[in-house]
Amino acid sequence: MPKVFHASRLRTGRVSISGQVYHVTTATHGRERTFESMYAARSVIRSLMFAERRGDGRTLAFVLMPDHLHWMVELGDGLSISRVVQQMKLFSAREIGYRVWQRGFHDHALRADEDIAQVARYLIANPLRAGLVQRVADYPHWDAVWV
Repeated sequence: MPKVFHASRLRTGRVSISGQVYHVTTATHGRERTFESMYAARSVIRSLMFAERRGDGRTLAFVLMPDHLHWMVELGDGLSISRVVQQMKLFSAREIGYRVWQRGFHDHALRADEDIAQVARYLIANPLRAGLVQRVADYPHWDAVWV
């Protein structure tokens, strides 16, 4: 029988380090294609910017797919990665007006030997690999500090 991973199991061993770069992936509730709505998509993007203004973390790159988010964030001082993601989800769901997100998220702390810009390029190429666009520049819901 396959193992079923619950949100609580995703937190096992999770460590939050100020200044650490994390690649966070989180999905919509029921994998609904919520972000085909421009309003919903822009609400999430505003929540990422709000997190940065509050000092929770510096967004290095993100791509908002129709049913999930990839977010590369450098963690700020004070809050755990779990709390930063929770705040982003709460802010965006409140603005959109209904339940948007699945519980939990996946995070990967980038190692010193990983090329952050290369990981960001892979992340923002998701719409190409999914066949949503022919060129990354044609996809409206992404950004990276290197561009």
